[in-house]
Amino acid sequence: KINELATRILESVPDSSALISHPASTPGSDHPSDAPLTQGQRSLWFLHQLAPDSAAYNLSSAVGIRTALNVPALERSFQCLVDRHPALRTIFPARGEEPIQHILNRLTLSLETQAIPDWTESQLNQFLEKESQRPFDLERGPLLRVTLLSRSANEHILLLVVHHIIADFWSLAVLANELGRIYGAESGKPFTLAPLPVQYTDYVRWQSDLLASAEGERQLNYWRQKLAGDLPVLDLPTDRPRPAIQTYRGSSQYLRISPGLTRKLKDLSQEHRATLYMTLLAAFQVLLYRYTGQSDILVGSPTAGRSQAEFSRLVGYFVNPIVLRADLSENPPFGDFLDQVRQTVLEAFAHQEIPFSLLVENLHPARDPGRSPIFQVMFVLQKAPISDSSELASLALGEAGAQFNLYGLPLESLGFEQHSAQFDLTLAAAETADGLAFSLQYNCDLFDDVTSRRILEQFQVLLESLAIQPQQNVAALPMAASSEMRLITDWNNRYATYPEDACLHELFETQVKHSPQSVAVVFEGQQITYGDL
Repeated sequence: KINELATRILESVPDSSALISHPASTPGSDHPSDAPLTQGQRSLWFLHQLAPDSAAYNLSSAVGIRTALNVPALERSFQCLVDRHPALRTIFPARGEEPIQHILNRLTLSLETQAIPDWTESQLNQFLEKESQRPFDLERGPLLRVTLLSRSANEHILLLVVHHIIADFWSLAVLANELGRIYGAESGKPFTLAPLPVQYTDYVRWQSDLLASAEGERQLNYWRQKLAGDLPVLDLPTDRPRPAIQTYRGSSQYLRISPGLTRKLKDLSQEHRATLYMTLLAAFQVLLYRYTGQSDILVGSPTAGRSQAEFSRLVGYFVNPIVLRADLSENPPFGDFLDQVRQTVLEAFAHQEIPFSLLVENLHPARDPGRSPIFQVMFVLQKAPISDSSELASLALGEAGAQFNLYGLPLESLGFEQHSAQFDLTLAAAETADGLAFSLQYNCDLFDDVTSRRILEQFQVLLESLAIQPQQNVAALPMAASSEMRLITDWNNRYATYPEDACLHELFETQVKHSPQSVAVVFEGQQITYGDL
């Protein structure tokens, strides 16, 4: 029966050859080297013009390598990736007032190496932070940097920094997978990399054609209806007043939950025909509802943007955020709310091709330079697109300690402070062998470290609560940790015993006898003792 089901599925899939009509090319061919930008790239280019020194859209990852390394082979492997993926040798000069993406026919990658045998951990972290925050020049490039630091012959740190305009997390997973295979070939391990069927410039044309079609108009009309009217602005309680202009200064906190709780959340998802993504998103929206008291909640969430199979092995900026709107006005039980979120997510993913920047242009939301338009918080569930590199998802969170093997190359993620935040809050999750891991990226202009830590702790309590009692109304789900509950109880416990056989004036007289010189009344700088009173 499985082969019959597969046949029916294949019959329902559109002919991809009709979708992608432009064949890929190789470096040096007569394929045009200039192309317009996608809608998403135009947004990033525009933001770069506003803040060219900002590192808010730098993607950075650092890994430790505890084995002997063939450095020339590693450099050749990276050069092979640059030759294979045109996005890695693309720059963005302006032609008049309009930017274009120009693919360089050849870009020689320089692997920056440095011996650091005597560096302390503090020195290493400072270097990684500084390098990850160094801005890129979009017009001149290159838009990726690779640095190799060596403590000894068997201990190295590899840092990769790339601008988001040419890559996304899916792209980094593709690069990591291919890098491992290419580098492994230097040790005699056989490998093959199939030719790429299309290029990123083919995706540019595909997106343009789609947006100009009836299907593009249908999807855009869906969002016009879904986000009609005055959109709510999420009013989170912050530690400081919001700056007039968004600075993108950020930091991160991390949380891991047990495999047992992860299993309970998966079971709850299955009971409601939902995915783990939907359940975690619903929990995050409940958290925001409880913090703000607002029942109309907008959360952004990125889609991979690779709805066509031909794009799955490309490197480029495909990711596109969608807007997920939640209605908690009736204080529903969490299970009922999860059913609502499930339907919202399914509809949103069925209309995911509309670029967010185009959505902003059509909706004309009220602009505030201190906030991001339409939504101010984001939720992400990181999943590696390649089956044998699942640990890359935890690497995307920026947490230290994730270990994985890349075709014989043992790697361990290194956590270092990344001082940028694109939104007020971004909650990212990834499933690991030890349960779910979370990172909370927060805007440092708005929140203190202790506040962001408390947000994660209360989110964990909320997950534990809804996993046990999903039929509890969302406004009543416990969120406070036991230590916080003890503080609340202690501070509000005003119960005291008083003699029941004496009147009030008799109790006052007794107090006078015990402490006549104690101050009883203070008023405008004057004090009266119990004895005087």
